[in-house]
This record gives sequence, C-alpha cells and structure tokens, in this order.
Amino acid sequence: MAKTRTDQMVDRLRNLQGKTPDIEASAVVSVDGLIMASSLPAGVEEDRVSAMSAAMLSLGERIAGELGRGNLDEVYIHGDEGYVLLMASGVDAVLTVLAREQAKLGLVLLEMRRAAQDLEHLVS
Repeated sequence: MAKTRTDQMVDRLRNLQGKTPDIEASAVVSVDGLIMASSLPAGVEEDRVSAMSAAMLSLGERIAGELGRGNLDEVYIHGDEGYVLLMASGVDAVLTVLAREQAKLGLVLLEMRRAAQDLEHLVS
C-alpha cells in the first residue's frame, strides 16, 4: 500500500531528526497555521505550534520586506533552553524545528534546508 503524503512528510521529519540529534522536534505547518505533519514530543500542542509558526514566519517576511532585507530565509528564536527555527518550505508551508541549546546551528540549518526542499515537493 502506498504511503499518504502526510506519512511521507512525517517520515522526512523523522529522518531530519535522526540525522541531527540536536533537533528535538519538528513539524510542517501550512501558512494558514494548520498542522500538516509533525514529529513533536508528548505534551507539545500541535495547534499551538502551528499557529505560532505561521504567525512568526508571516511577521518575519513582513519585517524583512519593510526593512529592505530582501526575501526571508529563516526566523530563529533563541531561548535559554534552546532554539525555535522556522524556514519556508515553498510558498505554502513552514518547517518548524525545536533544537537543543547546545545545537550546532550551521548543521541544523543545512539539514533543515535539505528537508524543506524535499517537503516542498510533498506539500504542493
């Protein structure tokens, strides 16, 4: 039996987390704020993650445009317990990643970029 697109997206998220142990959780969210696929730990509310991710990406795009910074590449939030990283996956989706405080950000962003490209084909 063929896998659904959602199953394929979840597989890609799990692969991302497997390649980069610094990534604790990940999700693909529509730009409307709806969860498309996730690999989130227990206790993390998908609806909350999806709504906040879409809002942050939208705000980041607006800020980048209004302040003459060009097209948005990624948004990241650094807290004392880790990172929240957001990256567009095509025009319809956002890849959201939760990473550990000690994460090697260059590696995480590289793997996110690869995953975002793969996911773009599944989203559209």
